[in-house]
Amino acid sequence: MRLFWRRGKGFTLRTACTASAFAAVLLTVCRSGTAGAAIGASSASGPATVSVAASSRSQDAPSDEMMFAKRKRLYDEISAKTGLDWQMVAAIDQYERTISRAHPKTRPKKDDAVTGVFVQESVWSGNLNPEPDDDNPSSIRFFSGIGRDGSGDGRADREQDEDALYSVAVQALQQGISDDDFSIGLWEYYHNTRAVQRILQFARLYRHFDRLDLKGGAFPLPVGDSYSFRSTWGSGRSWGGYRIHEGTDIFAGHGTTVRSTCYGIVEIKGWNAFGGWRIGIRDLNNLYHYYAHLSGYEKNLKVGDIVKPGQTIGWVGSSGYGRPGTQGKFPPHLHYGVYRDRGLVEWAFDPYPMLKRWEQDEFKMRRSKKTE
Repeated sequence: MRLFWRRGKGFTLRTACTASAFAAVLLTVCRSGTAGAAIGASSASGPATVSVAASSRSQDAPSDEMMFAKRKRLYDEISAKTGLDWQMVAAIDQYERTISRAHPKTRPKKDDAVTGVFVQESVWSGNLNPEPDDDNPSSIRFFSGIGRDGSGDGRADREQDEDALYSVAVQALQQGISDDDFSIGLWEYYHNTRAVQRILQFARLYRHFDRLDLKGGAFPLPVGDSYSFRSTWGSGRSWGGYRIHEGTDIFAGHGTTVRSTCYGIVEIKGWNAFGGWRIGIRDLNNLYHYYAHLSGYEKNLKVGDIVKPGQTIGWVGSSGYGRPGTQGKFPPHLHYGVYRDRGLVEWAFDPYPMLKRWEQDEFKMRRSKKTE
């Protein structure tokens, strides 16, 4: 999209019309050869390969298990075609999915889509392509679009799961398959350092656990311990300047165990003037989990470590509101916040509903174990 507008600013209305007319002539020439024959053959006999999504669509929403199985088959197919391991393919798709969820209006996805990949028409077909919905691989390449035929049906359909994910994977491989070259390829496609970091983090998680289903969650304190919390989202704070409270305070005794709520990677650890001794963990949904006012950390935990739900990461304290080491300016509690990455910025949202759900789920699990 940025490339389109930079070029657009350089055209006058007259020049733009001339360029479009010229592009139309080139498109006709391009399609008059083997490309046109390929289109005719495809439309006459139907697609040679049915997409993963199209072959298994139904009116009923698939279960999580079915959806993960569909995704895994898709990732294995793209892996075989590109040479990327399935975990890296899954990481690209998961990043795309999180951004599509964060921007549903500008990145609409069908309910039955297997992949989360979304590509703008102009990027898919080429900025000067007179047919924005072009699905011919030859003409798309001619106009420098990224659309590719990943399913083998002779068409490059950006609504088809294999084509969409394969096309983005190919773009990421433009510089090579080594870690450094692949990172450069990701940056050249997304032009966003955050995107590169997230995809590499997600790939590490998939490789570590060697499975897709990493949805579990845990309450941040041991359920059954003495603690209390309520929704305090948006209430005023004055230390360090007026601001709102971006999280939920869980009051508990000094030294109470603090646990990871998710599968994720430790992104930051150390002192923050507001949060005291704090830890930030990034999960596969591109959510940043923020644990503040700790009295200390689990001694072996370090930045870059992978954690899972229920794993000890530190202990409740009353640190913060001052220089490193400041303690006791408020009763001991855990400040828990969650931030959603929207691509270029992060926004906090109220974590209270998530906390209540995790707490209730753990209570139910404990009760079911007692009755067994």
